Amino acid sequence: MSGNTITQSALPTTALAAAAAVRRTLAPSRAARELGLKRGEFDLAVRLGCIRTVPDEGGGGRRVACVEIDRVRSETGFPEALRERVKAVGTAEGAALMGVSAARFTRFARLGLISPVKWYLNRYRAVVWLYLAEELRQFAAGEDNAPLLSGRTPEGLRDQLDAGVDLRARNWRGRHVGFLLRQTGDPWARAAAVASLLDPVQVAEIIEDPYERAYLNRFRPEQPAHGAPDSPAAHVVARITTAQDPDEISWLRSDLANTIDEAREDRPAPRPTPREAETPRARREPRLIEERQSVGEPERSRGLFGWLRRRNP
Repeated sequence: MSGNTITQSALPTTALAAAAAVRRTLAPSRAARELGLKRGEFDLAVRLGCIRTVPDEGGGGRRVACVEIDRVRSETGFPEALRERVKAVGTAEGAALMGVSAARFTRFARLGLISPVKWYLNRYRAVVWLYLAEELRQFAAGEDNAPLLSGRTPEGLRDQLDAGVDLRARNWRGRHVGFLLRQTGDPWARAAAVASLLDPVQVAEIIEDPYERAYLNRFRPEQPAHGAPDSPAAHVVARITTAQDPDEISWLRSDLANTIDEAREDRPAPRPTPREAETPRARREPRLIEERQSVGEPERSRGLFGWLRRRNP
């Protein structure tokens, strides 16, 4: 009997300990150190879904549960396999991986055959695109892609290049909004993710209510910051993070209209509370002031005219 009593009393303690372990979370910087990743590698692993995050119960940013750290550590080949999955390379290294020239690699990227996963501005304000090494190797290994790796570019693709096509920014935006949508199930946050890729004028045309737009902005994801507002660097960032092509804009507008309808059904945007009813005294005071002013003005006028008459008999 005593043995059973000990076991029964221990069970709740074990369950509580397990629940507490599930709730324990780490900040991203601490989680990166625990996994032996650089912060850039960690952020990319999160974006790619390799590491799952949870909302901060205190209202801050995303955090990583300790059980998730344990799960990632238990994967086969950790940590080398994880680092390889999130390895991002630039044009020169990417071209070497695929066995093509840098010029051909750039043509692939402009045509959208390979998609960038990250980007940054260098000190000359030039955009540096980064690509997943794993995806480049897969592209190069595909039998259907063999003709593209050597020989002349097909005529149809050459025509697109001659027309100035460049899908790098658009493809990055597609990946970016996909990541934002995966990070949340809140309807307003999802609508804000879509709206973040549209010009504010486009958003205002779809969401006419200013209170809804203000509420939407609370959930707006942070945009990359490069330089002061209206600086050349800021304009470059805006061109990358904002939809440019008419068909892309049309698709995002339609998606925003759908997601904002879902958000409205979930809960309305908060509005200012009605003003408190005025007291009788507050209602009387404006009239008393007006009456004093209307009575006082003729007195001042008569005094002025009387002074003038005395000066000019």
